[in-house]
Amino acid sequence: MLRKIKVTPLAAESFGVRSMCTLVETADVTVLLDAGISLCPYRFGLPPHPIEFKTIRTLRKRIAEGADKAEVVTISHYHFDHHTPSYEDWLVNWTEEFETARQIYQYKTVLIKNPREKINASQRKRAWLFQKTGGKHAKKLEVADSKTFTFGKNTVLRFSEAVPHGSDNSMLGWVVMAIVEYQDERFMFAPDVQGPMSTHTPELIKVAKPQAIMIGGPPFYLSGFKVDEVQLRLGLKNLIAVVEIVPVTILEHHALRDESWQRRTRQVYNAAFESGHKVLTAAEFVGQENNFLESKRRTLYVENPPSREFKKWMRKCLAEKSHVKPPI
Repeated sequence: MLRKIKVTPLAAESFGVRSMCTLVETADVTVLLDAGISLCPYRFGLPPHPIEFKTIRTLRKRIAEGADKAEVVTISHYHFDHHTPSYEDWLVNWTEEFETARQIYQYKTVLIKNPREKINASQRKRAWLFQKTGGKHAKKLEVADSKTFTFGKNTVLRFSEAVPHGSDNSMLGWVVMAIVEYQDERFMFAPDVQGPMSTHTPELIKVAKPQAIMIGGPPFYLSGFKVDEVQLRLGLKNLIAVVEIVPVTILEHHALRDESWQRRTRQVYNAAFESGHKVLTAAEFVGQENNFLESKRRTLYVENPPSREFKKWMRKCLAEKSHVKPPI
């Protein structure tokens, strides 16, 4: 549906990591959306498998290459799978102290979620740290909430008001969605809305009228202990409303961390089909096979036993793992 706006997902759950990092290009500007990437430090009682570490290493390079092309970098919120911190961490973020973040944000216009308003305590602290570290390398650092930015003659980058990171009463804070508009085409980026679960967020998507949207789906893997099943059903209901009005939906992030996600979203795919629309993962959108790794971590350890050296690294404490590269 998009012929004038080029959308290239760079890292996502369907590529094997936690991320929604996406490069968007028009004739006027190149925008890097949410340049962060992470691995879950423990899933099923296991640290990331060597294959996961090899994957994040590869995709870190892909994000760096995207940053080299971009004039603008955005931060929808301050979780580390959506922005890159300036400290050494080889367990979760695959970052070198100072250098990884500097390469992404240096000389860029960096448009960020408001670090003081509609933000929870943990993200407020991370926002402050970002401004003092990676953000100081930016050519321009500006709050984006509810603002519109124009690039060249025909490109407009619009940001939504802050919307809940999940349900309306979520303890995880808020995020800002982005719309890249070039002439008569619109691509929308809706990270971590978790469905959306919020009742107001689908209204904002409907008003935006995008031809394509990348959206974070419901967190099925948290069902029953961190997220109520009622909220998950609401997220699915609202996601169905989205795919019925948007021609192409790239479904990603939290939803894909559960092996049963395809069964749980069957009604979403059916609704899209009946509307003549498409639902794709990021990998499918770029013509690749899905590569779900986190949800298959137990299987990875069984089918691909790690080396003796890696098992020795596994026995290190959490702090040591963060500062010692895994032997992969």
